[in-house]
Amino acid sequence: MNYIDEKSIATIRNLVVDSVENAKHGHMGAPLGAAPMGYELFRYHLKHNPKNPNWFNRDRFVLTSGHGSMLLYSLLHLSGYDLSMEDIKQFRKLNSKTPGHPEVFHTPGVEATTGPLGQGFSMTVGLAIAEAHLSERFNREAYRIIDHFTYTICGDGDLEEGVALESAAIAGKLGLGKLIVLYDSNDITSDGPLSCSSHEDIHQKFEAMNWQTLLVKDGNNTIEVAEAIKQAQAEISKPTLIEVKNIIGFGSSLQGTEKIHSNPVGEEEAKKIKSAIGWEYDEFFIPEDVNENFEHILSEGEENERIWNQLFSDYKKNYPSEAAELVNSIEGKNELSDATLKHFSEEKMATRTASGKMLNRVYKDLPFFVGGSADLASSNKTTIEGYSFMDEDRHEGPNIHFGVREFAMASICNGITLHGGLRGYCGTFLVFSDYMRSAIRHSALMSVPVTYIMTHDSLQVGQDGPTHQPVEHLVSLRAMPNLVVYRPAEANETIAAWKLAVESKDRPFVIALGRHDVPVLDEVEIDKAEKGGYILSNDSDQPDLILIATGSEVEMALKAKGKLTQYKVNVVSLPSWELFDAQSEDYKNSVLPPSVDSKLSIELGSTLGWSKYVGEKGISIGVEQFGKSGPANELLEEYDFTVERIVREALKLMEQNK
Repeated sequence: MNYIDEKSIATIRNLVVDSVENAKHGHMGAPLGAAPMGYELFRYHLKHNPKNPNWFNRDRFVLTSGHGSMLLYSLLHLSGYDLSMEDIKQFRKLNSKTPGHPEVFHTPGVEATTGPLGQGFSMTVGLAIAEAHLSERFNREAYRIIDHFTYTICGDGDLEEGVALESAAIAGKLGLGKLIVLYDSNDITSDGPLSCSSHEDIHQKFEAMNWQTLLVKDGNNTIEVAEAIKQAQAEISKPTLIEVKNIIGFGSSLQGTEKIHSNPVGEEEAKKIKSAIGWEYDEFFIPEDVNENFEHILSEGEENERIWNQLFSDYKKNYPSEAAELVNSIEGKNELSDATLKHFSEEKMATRTASGKMLNRVYKDLPFFVGGSADLASSNKTTIEGYSFMDEDRHEGPNIHFGVREFAMASICNGITLHGGLRGYCGTFLVFSDYMRSAIRHSALMSVPVTYIMTHDSLQVGQDGPTHQPVEHLVSLRAMPNLVVYRPAEANETIAAWKLAVESKDRPFVIALGRHDVPVLDEVEIDKAEKGGYILSNDSDQPDLILIATGSEVEMALKAKGKLTQYKVNVVSLPSWELFDAQSEDYKNSVLPPSVDSKLSIELGSTLGWSKYVGEKGISIGVEQFGKSGPANELLEEYDFTVERIVREALKLMEQNK
């Protein structure tokens, strides 16, 4: 290692110490240990342009170990991203550009929000899938317009998380040769030595999943790190795990122990660290020769982008249709044709079937969807027909076999969507949203518009029993900020659900779908269904009764109305609380007039939250207990969830509210 490399690494380590001490909070252990490999990657191997963090053909880097955020912020600042020294000094302060864990779209150069261990790893798999898919679809001989690597730094804790290992298995199966993982192997977790909770051979584990594995015995030896990165770049048939043996809290008297994992160390210990790393300057100081060293990143990045821009300009001349399609995908063009939005004419259809048809319609207009199902494609209707599934040798098709790996599937779809140029979608049964909830939350937190196709949405699953019958799931998902839950009543509302999901720029959608056939309603108007709630069957502006329902229970509401002909009854379909709540007060009051006391909600799930719509004098019919195994019709009788009960409750309600 030469002098300027040593000095640059010392500068990074000093910024880490100063920032954590200044914030009186944070994690300096991992950044102090991993600084050399982070520096080596950013300075000599990462293809990026700090002046344009959104350059499409840049390498992607994700810090999976998000608690070590000061390593990333230091590298971004020194590399010339729009992250000032004042921003560094505001580390972990309210509303700063340097929050405790990296947040995408908040800090320039941050590719993904990380912190929940393992999910960053999974998102890098999604990023690598996106690169592989786009490159095979759009590259032509002499025009490798999509050609970049995906890197991450992860830690011991990340590789203990099941989501990371699920994703690693998928990456190995797909042979993602441009995925390179730098494993910060310091043998320490928050509670103590890694040996307290693990004694596995990580190399054998990853090799069994079709990964190349390499070992760097001394993480402070950047020459050894550089050789490993070059070897990883040369392996194009499988992803690479580079285990780098680092010392957590390098330079501290607490190094190599869990005591340096997090929190500031105090003035005296900070001085010891600075002495150990050879730091001779003031706090938050960047030596001039270090600045000059990092300026090479700026000049190289601008030149790399200039060369690529010329290549893409030539590509457009030679392949104009392909170039236009790629540009439309990158810009997120989302206009759907009249044919795609055409009403279904079938007499009956399950909403899951309608969703599958819509996915295929949408793909004809907008061929930038990539995804699949957690081994339930035929049930979830998630296959884009006429196109191949990805495998080790081919990634051009949009379909992915995720296997029974719900959490990884959702997290990978976040990465696919974050890459740009593609939209991730995935499916499973609604009840298994529990397995993937953290990744769905991540979609919402990052404002990433992943489409979640959740079928088998109620007790009408029947004989599969309580393990597969969702009860609390709808209300649980509705509680999540920035997530849209849409439960269509029938096929044409499913068109609206997909249109909204496609048009979304910053909100993920959960489309909750039924397995059983329901009538297709000609009277459903897409523009009304897009509002999240509307009057489907209207008797009066001031009815005696309003029946409010979602999903297949709308059919029950219509049947109940048919038995209450002596009353003025409106039936309201309310497929999305979030979208309805966003409408004007005048519109909401026109659908659910406050002057009408007799409002009754009908949904095969928890009634929690429905009081907002039925009001103080209304009632809700739902399910507050787990289900049972049995034919769906018998189960509904067992739980007295019938049209007859709706009629009884409605009559009682109207009598009470006279």
